Amino acid sequence: MTGGFCRYDLRTTDTTAARAFYAATLGIDFDEEGSFLAIWPLHEQAIARGAPAHWLGQLQVADAAATVQRVVAEGGQLLSPSVLRGKDGEAFAVVRDPCEAVVGVRETSRLPTRAPVAWHQLHTRDVERSWAVYAELFGWQQTGTLDVGGAEGEHRVFRWSGADKDVGGIANTARLPGVHPHWLYYFAVADLGGTLATAKARGGNALAPVVLPNGDRIVACEDPQGAAFGLIQSA
Repeated sequence: MTGGFCRYDLRTTDTTAARAFYAATLGIDFDEEGSFLAIWPLHEQAIARGAPAHWLGQLQVADAAATVQRVVAEGGQLLSPSVLRGKDGEAFAVVRDPCEAVVGVRETSRLPTRAPVAWHQLHTRDVERSWAVYAELFGWQQTGTLDVGGAEGEHRVFRWSGADKDVGGIANTARLPGVHPHWLYYFAVADLGGTLATAKARGGNALAPVVLPNGDRIVACEDPQGAAFGLIQSA
């Protein structure tokens, strides 16, 4: 078991429009075999609670029920009615971690045949607490730090077991105005400027791109239904 992200679900208010947006912008086919990308209507009860359209990443675990118990024991919360079972027979659940970011856990041995997401960014208010939870529950290793400058400060860079490169970062960015605790998933693109132009032409929004110390360029975006996602162009 890697303890890494194994699936990414887009929960949205308009699946038809979202399919068209991501197909045009990123070439995503949610039905493609082996992509481990799925799209679902955002549940009416979630909408009533004020939940926006969003991407939900699911972490690979050996025992979904046991993982949920450990998350709750650490101060987290089970958000799904219970540990559920999908059509493929895999047990899964949605939890809020002890620092309020929402994430899924899935009992599976299957992994994407290609990585649909190149970087996983956890926006938190307590990087030490968040890191302690994820490192303990999922066996992640810190590989360094990344100072992106400005108000964001230092990001703790990590990889999970079996990964041959860094896969994400954790930072106290949820302390900034307008940022809530959440996971943001960055899709790799070859032409950041061109992809941004397509996203905006299709009704999406984006912040200003940021150049990282290693030369990578990243930008946080929203699709037309309001789901946040990121783009990253490698140096």
